[in-house]
Amino acid sequence: MKVKTKKAAAKRFRITAAGKILRRRQMAGHLKAAKTKSAKTRYKRIALVSKPEKRNIEKLLPYN
Repeated sequence: MKVKTKKAAAKRFRITAAGKILRRRQMAGHLKAAKTKSAKTRYKRIALVSKPEKRNIEKLLPYN
């Protein structure tokens, strides 16, 4: 039986050639007027998923 990819997870995460999982940072979506310039710059950076979460996300993305 085929295992389906969870499309919500596929839109939010990218897997590198080395097998690391990349994600966007939180807090960057709206209400930017109240945030400092340095904070907004920090939110632009791509973050890595932690090791415990990596196992869960790999189950959601079986063919990546």
